[in-house]
Amino acid sequence: MAQNDVNIQGSPRSVLAGATIGFFIGAGSVSLYGPTAHIFVQAMHLSPTQIGWLVGMPMLTGALLRIPFGASVDHNGGRVPFLVLLVASLVGIAGLYWMLLTLYPNHLDAHSYPYLLALGALAGSGIATFSVGVGQVSYWYPRKKQGEALAVFGGLGDSSPGFVALILPSVILMTGLWSGYLFSLAMIILGILLYYFLGKNAPYFQYIHHMEKNAAIDHAKANGEELFPTGGVWHSLSLSASHWRTWPLVGLYFTNFGGFLALTVWLPTFWESYYHTKTMTAVILTASFSLLAAFIRVWGGALADREGGEKIAIISLTILLGGAVIMTLSQTFWLTVIGEFLVGAGMGINNGAVFKLVPHYVPDAVGGASGWVGGLGCLGGFAVPPLLGGFVDRFGTQGYPLGYSVYIGLAVVSLLLVWILVRTRDHVAGGHSISPMH
Repeated sequence: MAQNDVNIQGSPRSVLAGATIGFFIGAGSVSLYGPTAHIFVQAMHLSPTQIGWLVGMPMLTGALLRIPFGASVDHNGGRVPFLVLLVASLVGIAGLYWMLLTLYPNHLDAHSYPYLLALGALAGSGIATFSVGVGQVSYWYPRKKQGEALAVFGGLGDSSPGFVALILPSVILMTGLWSGYLFSLAMIILGILLYYFLGKNAPYFQYIHHMEKNAAIDHAKANGEELFPTGGVWHSLSLSASHWRTWPLVGLYFTNFGGFLALTVWLPTFWESYYHTKTMTAVILTASFSLLAAFIRVWGGALADREGGEKIAIISLTILLGGAVIMTLSQTFWLTVIGEFLVGAGMGINNGAVFKLVPHYVPDAVGGASGWVGGLGCLGGFAVPPLLGGFVDRFGTQGYPLGYSVYIGLAVVSLLLVWILVRTRDHVAGGHSISPMH
């Protein structure tokens, strides 16, 4: 095919829409067990620590798969790995649906626990679409618009756990446990179809199939593309790992996105067990937290574009720290609610700022950096719930609020990491001059 005959498919807006929809559907698996934890506790007699492992399990594969799949975007543009992850999640949810259809309620017991963990891990693959989408969207948008575009992608996509936490218990209440997961199955099939039609690779990755690399870059530049990969998957991972600033960003994302995921699945248990709220009240409080953190992330990205990512990170982490202190010390329902919302707001704004910093600090390996940051950062959603459950096992009921001291520590460490970035941002990182982001 002649170079001039290459017909570029997609546009920045359509791809942003497709990636956001795909991530929205895939990220719903983060709430696979959280809103229904009380049902499994009743049927299987699980301990608080076992609950923590169960609700956190979808984050394990979702986190680890973000690393290689995010890096693969620098090689293939993102479309294929995005679809692979959604299909893997589909298989996990289908297996869970079949298991519950055949075992619940009479035969779901302690022996079923390992199978629930395994299916949750597979279903969690959908969350890994985040790091793929970050790279895919970054290649479509110019640097000056990436903060807002990535905040829209991450913020609207992150709202999925909140909606799932709100809708899934309602569906289960009306139609039964197994049918609730049938609804989840139908939603991910819809997500796969929509992404298939909208989620196209950036111009460079379309041109490269029809011409040599330099010509593909020239043609892609003519289409407005500014970022270009420098190597394959492992090259991108190793290159981004060699940028030391990748690792403070990992720490920030562990605290804010991983911490957000952990609370999304833990809060229903907290509200019902500590304040003895009704199930629907716990669901509404959790969904409100999740949706606040998700939607305010869009505003956080816009603020980072205008005011600078580091500045917004410091402000948001201070808000998170204040909310965590309140949740740890409070013995009053409404004061704890205020603390929860402060934590959600701080996390959401910071998440919008972090991914503004990724293409700025690691411009020659965006996919690899997105994989490290999104993958290892997401591990917070897997690691923190068992810690929160451990506080309850150790201190009894009072361990529920004391567990939030984990977030005080994470917030303080994250503030230190941002301070390090600010102190060194004028230095040369990996051959690229880093200047204040304004």
